[in-house]
Amino acid sequence: MKPDLSERIVLVTGASRGIGRAAAIALAGAGAHVIAVARTVGGLEETDDAIQKAGGSATLVPMNLRDGDAIDRLGASIFERWGRLDALLGNAGVLGQLTPLAHLDPKIFQEVLEVNVTANWRLIRSLDPLLRQSDAGRVLFVTSGAACKHTAYWGAYSLTKAALESLALTYAAECGETTKIKVNLINPGPMRTAMRKKAMPGEDPATLPAPEEIAPKIVEMLSPSYDGNGTTVDFQK
Repeated sequence: MKPDLSERIVLVTGASRGIGRAAAIALAGAGAHVIAVARTVGGLEETDDAIQKAGGSATLVPMNLRDGDAIDRLGASIFERWGRLDALLGNAGVLGQLTPLAHLDPKIFQEVLEVNVTANWRLIRSLDPLLRQSDAGRVLFVTSGAACKHTAYWGAYSLTKAALESLALTYAAECGETTKIKVNLINPGPMRTAMRKKAMPGEDPATLPAPEEIAPKIVEMLSPSYDGNGTTVDFQK
């Protein structure tokens, strides 16, 4: 049975394209009001058009997740408008530079660290009080198999995804039995996204699943009925 997210408030990062866009549309289609966060206004507006076409609703938040103060202000704004947050999809991420660690540009390394790890910690810090106000707070972070493969030249992306997994699982343990918050991870596997194309330019994207294929699983894992905590779901296994 399709999850019913009517009246629920869900925040999605990286909502302008790829998995984030597909998830935002699917969540809105299930009845949720989506707070769509991304850097690009045009991309957010396209997501909003698709959500409205499907009969859903969204609030658009153009924001750079490297701005920690903006994340704090976002939490305050959500509290003022709704008084709670029912779910968070931490999807936004950057690949960085595929290069030997010794050649990695410090500015690029800092960007990958801030987007893939620090921003998600800041989101937890800002939104945890709001998630505790929900009757069934749900948090889902998007990880990658790169977190444990230790592939040459993938250092920045790999180590930040490993750190993200540790962050998410620690938060899951802290929520544990003492709160109604459930925190989990999902690994999409190879998928037809702009990031995958950048990493694997010679690959035929038609051979990969589209982001829309993972969206129903994300809706399920962010629904109040999903009871797992501290788990990692490998979507393509």
